[in-house]
Amino acid sequence: MSTEQRKPKPVPVVSPWARPFWEAARERRLVLQHCEDCGATVFYPRAYCPQCLSERLGWRDASGRGTVYSYTVVEANAPSAFAADVPYVVAVIRLEEGVQMLSNLVDCDVSQLRCDMPVEVTFEQLDDEFTLPKFRPAAG
Repeated sequence: MSTEQRKPKPVPVVSPWARPFWEAARERRLVLQHCEDCGATVFYPRAYCPQCLSERLGWRDASGRGTVYSYTVVEANAPSAFAADVPYVVAVIRLEEGVQMLSNLVDCDVSQLRCDMPVEVTFEQLDDEFTLPKFRPAAG
């Protein structure tokens, strides 16, 4: 697929309750919801706490640190907006705060990947509206 024919990458559909997450990401901050009634940490952004159904969800800065829970290396892809990115890594990251997040692992040698590998958040700006949290191997 030529550059002229390449499809644009999709962008997130932002619900009102997820807007603070995307605004923080644009500022290169990772935030998570926190239930003010039961204390649960919540990810992905929701209108209600999945533990107690409270609507009293606030936002807290996350550490940005976690470990790889699981991953796959995409080495082939049908013509799509992501074909030029091959190979790329899709991973489930278990954050220090206890929730899991689906993201990409970047800035790493795929032969060195392993489950339980320490990672830290980094950000990729897509455009003026969206910045994506991604993860890379932790320094040190």
